[in-house]
Amino acid sequence: MNCPFCEIVAGRIPSEKVYDDDQVMAFRDISPQAPVHILVVPKDHADGIASMDGNDKSLIGDVMLAAAAIARSEGIAESGYRLVVNQGGDGGQTVGHLHVHLLGGRQMNWPPG
Repeated sequence: MNCPFCEIVAGRIPSEKVYDDDQVMAFRDISPQAPVHILVVPKDHADGIASMDGNDKSLIGDVMLAAAAIARSEGIAESGYRLVVNQGGDGGQTVGHLHVHLLGGRQMNWPPG
């Protein structure tokens, strides 16, 4: 498997890491779409949210709670932020590893693109 996020988690591709625990890692997006744009990923590979099932509830919770903690540490929790999970090609997923985009530091528009 040639997954860039697995390579980042393993330390073989450099990243600007902002969070790291036993289950989850987060790093700044290399092509940010907002002043704060961080990718929150489970350390173990999962293709996307569609590949998850009831056994993954705890891991999904860990990812979401990590995102909330990062928003606090980045100083955007009070003003607000957006969490985005893209699934599949039509959903905009470009890396086949489950990840949550944490976007903030500016007003988010609705509807999104």
